[in-house]
Amino acid sequence: MTPGARRALDAASALFYDRGIHAVGVDLIAAEAGVTKKTLYDRFGSKEQIVVEYLAARDERWLAFLAPYVENATTPRARVLAVFDASRDWAGVNSAKGCSMVNAHAEISDPAHPAYQVITGQKAWMLALFTGLARDIAPRRAAKLGRTLMLLHEGALVAHGLRIFPDAIGRARDDAAAVLREASRPTAAADEKRR
Repeated sequence: MTPGARRALDAASALFYDRGIHAVGVDLIAAEAGVTKKTLYDRFGSKEQIVVEYLAARDERWLAFLAPYVENATTPRARVLAVFDASRDWAGVNSAKGCSMVNAHAEISDPAHPAYQVITGQKAWMLALFTGLARDIAPRRAAKLGRTLMLLHEGALVAHGLRIFPDAIGRARDDAAAVLREASRPTAAADEKRR
């Protein structure tokens, strides 16, 4: 990526997150980046492609941020809670307005938009992550537990962005810990075997 294209993507990323995708035009991105519209179109082809690259780059940064939290956790339960810890730390620095994917989906709900697959793909990946981690805790109920954990996580991201109450992600982490304790109880395991 050329320096001008990099500046354009950085400017677009900040503007899209702060102001919203539909509120930001190519003229504003070019002006903020100090490049011409021609540079933008030569590199990206369209505003839609800039949106795709903004979301894909943000997702790559999130995955790189998350990985050491999960990898350094030593138990199945700790790995699940590490996702919430990573999200809280990430949100404190990168997501004052909530999850960029959720925010983007509020503006892009058409499956034909090229960014739609990035948005839904990221959430599908998160569900797969929680389900995989849940498998180590309650193998027969991994799908249900994974969905529950994802609902707690995603709800916390939305509540964080809306500033509904303080430390939404930390509270969701506490609720996830309670769900995991319940899923790990011997009676839960016995009930699971009977099913």
